[in-house]
Amino acid sequence: MLVLEFSARLEYQPFGVIGAIGPWNYPVAAICSLAAYALAAGNAMVFKPSEYTPGVSQWLADRFAEVVPEQPVLQVVHGLGDTGVALCRSGVDKIAFIGSTATGKKVMATCAETLTPLVAECGGKDAMIVAADADLDAAADAALFGACYNAGQTCTGIERVYVASEVADEFIERLGVGGGKLKVGFDDESTIGPITMPGQLDTIRRHIADGLADGGRAALGGAEAVQPPYVRPTILVDVPEDSTAVREETFGPVLVVNRVRDADEGIARANAVAYGLGGSVFAKRRGLELARRMRSGMTAVNSVLSFAGMPSLPYGGVGDSGFGRIHGDDGLREFARSKSITTRRAPSLLPVSTFERDPAATARRVMAVVRLVHGRSGLSHPSSSPGRFRR
Repeated sequence: MLVLEFSARLEYQPFGVIGAIGPWNYPVAAICSLAAYALAAGNAMVFKPSEYTPGVSQWLADRFAEVVPEQPVLQVVHGLGDTGVALCRSGVDKIAFIGSTATGKKVMATCAETLTPLVAECGGKDAMIVAADADLDAAADAALFGACYNAGQTCTGIERVYVASEVADEFIERLGVGGGKLKVGFDDESTIGPITMPGQLDTIRRHIADGLADGGRAALGGAEAVQPPYVRPTILVDVPEDSTAVREETFGPVLVVNRVRDADEGIARANAVAYGLGGSVFAKRRGLELARRMRSGMTAVNSVLSFAGMPSLPYGGVGDSGFGRIHGDDGLREFARSKSITTRRAPSLLPVSTFERDPAATARRVMAVVRLVHGRSGLSHPSSSPGRFRR
């Protein structure tokens, strides 16, 4: 009632310079996903790739410079963790981070020193729910792909499956048959390649050992599956929920499969960990309902990872998986400041934002407008009933 004399405008303006820190597991996707949206929003970008994959990012930046040499808006800097710290403290206008949760917390702490805003896509422990009415062949095939694609080194990979008890044995059997067909190696016939980081082998070995020691059993693979630099597909069944194999990110071709009473219990267990990046639901009748209830930034129904292939959808998580989004409209807005502008277009009928007003007269006019707009004819003037409204 007091703003009809103004027009309103919402604009999205670029931050200026975006500092970006990328991971080693998808070096091409990382720089392209961040740079495309940052540059489209009108920013320049300084990108620090992982020290393990520097060449890919540098090659892409060099090719970009060849195409638009007069616009050096995409730069790459190289180094270890101290370079990332320097980038966060350099005075860039925002930081975009993709990587592990542990590193993401360090980046966030450094950004906090200067209140530099941050968008962070961190780790995951994504779950799949398999309902009693699910297509078990499709679910087993998707679970294997989600768990073993890129040797399990995918932040949105499937690491846990909660399957309804009445179909669990059939599902596990299908997983074992499918997993047994996968070939580990480096040749063209192989479906699973090496583990990139030598230190990750220790984490994978420890999670498998913990899962078995805590009472689980290996339906495929097991302790002997770790054969550096490879890890053979491993399926651990009936692992207690407090095991590190269930609660910590493994980042390898290891899948924990636990039986649940029904899909509802599966959702409850899926939501019980701190991570919340992606997830999957296989069900014929209640897929969308269950997907909505999963605590994750993204969920695929009767598929895995399909949300990553939808450029119109925002990508990101909740909890220990980070915050903010890349991709889609939300991802574009992530790299722009919202700017609100009001412009006067007529005199004010109720001039309240001036010391020249008549307080009593203005109050009467405001109450009259309130009654007119909201139909509250029973409201009295506050001065006639101090401290309360009379009905």
